Amino acid sequence: MNRLVLGAQWGDEGKGKIVDILTEEADVIVRYQGGSNAGHTVCVSDKTFILHLIPSGILHPEKICVIGNGVVIDPKSFLEEKQTLEDLGIDIGERLLISEKAHLVMPYHKEFDARREAILGSSKIGTTKRGIGPAYTDKHARMGIRVCDLLNLEVLKSKIEENVKEINRLCELYEIEPFDAGKIFDEYRDYAEKLKPYIRNTVYYLNGVFKNKRNILFEGAQGSMLDVDFGTYPFVTSSHPTVGGAFTGTGLPYKALDSVVAVVKAYTTRVGNGPFPSELTNELGQKIRDKGAEYGATTGRPRRCGWLDLVVVKYAAMINGVDEIALTKLDVLDGLDEIEVCVGYEYEGKKIGYIPSQLEEFEKCKPIYKTFKGWDSTKGVLNYDDLPENARKYIEYIEWFVGVKVSIVSTGAKREETIRR
Repeated sequence: MNRLVLGAQWGDEGKGKIVDILTEEADVIVRYQGGSNAGHTVCVSDKTFILHLIPSGILHPEKICVIGNGVVIDPKSFLEEKQTLEDLGIDIGERLLISEKAHLVMPYHKEFDARREAILGSSKIGTTKRGIGPAYTDKHARMGIRVCDLLNLEVLKSKIEENVKEINRLCELYEIEPFDAGKIFDEYRDYAEKLKPYIRNTVYYLNGVFKNKRNILFEGAQGSMLDVDFGTYPFVTSSHPTVGGAFTGTGLPYKALDSVVAVVKAYTTRVGNGPFPSELTNELGQKIRDKGAEYGATTGRPRRCGWLDLVVVKYAAMINGVDEIALTKLDVLDGLDEIEVCVGYEYEGKKIGYIPSQLEEFEKCKPIYKTFKGWDSTKGVLNYDDLPENARKYIEYIEWFVGVKVSIVSTGAKREETIRR
């Protein structure tokens, strides 16, 4: 079976752990969008692995991992991540492939990303300042530099020189020191030698895997509400974490996908600015943040925390054709007397059950809650029937509201702290 794992909220749902678990049933794991702005945390035994570009499946020996063409790659970040994994005892060997069609994050992308956020001030998007947005901008402006350009140094040098000419015209406007094309070329020539063993035409490779009926696991980054088309625009990422991105980001046809698994956190978080109707800005919100370790794996920024918003989850299920839900961090809610769930919004005195497209309208939406009784402990429970009755009622209400079965329940950070239904 070929599965896709994606986030049904604003990212940080715990996709890394779910990908790690489902990797057992896959032959090839492919990441299809985003860049080093992603942060997937996986706990195995006494080790914690934080991955940004490399698919979470790399932690399993013998599994092949692919960074697809829809990803934007910062070579420096990639090499640092690879070294960290090897230092932790992960043998990458020849198990990792990088699409030659993937675009590169360049030094000027990171500089402009940070500078633009500073200029926007209170209106900033809240990016990771890793250059992801500007890299996608250049991709769609048809001036991007791709991984395959690393294989031809004359082409690489020419493209860097042409881009830097244009970039330097903007440097004065952004109050940035002009870039030196020669220095950038020297840096990326060095990266070319180090990345060369991993570069592959992954479109042909992945279609061969599909044709030979080997199991593929698609790994998404960020979440559906950060999709550049379907999320809370403009407070979104610059790619498509939703199901369509799996096809444009790999070159595989829609027939290659059998099941969509949406990862849903038992509460809601988001990083950066933008509307968040069920946000808790009180002591309880801080308590959930601390207990759930809700601090960014990529930036360390504290995440905004709030109650589970089922309007958001149902929307994500609709646009992605979700078949299964993996519910994570249920144990973080242990010990609360009451738990609220957002089941609708009040907008200008009327109840609505949809997400307004206009940001200004969504910001005015007030959550309508359904209250559940809390439970004592779900930590480390391995059988569904052994969960507290109130926890089961919570899960079964999610299933009823969204119309999708919860097939996986995470009851702790470790790989083994998981219920499979």
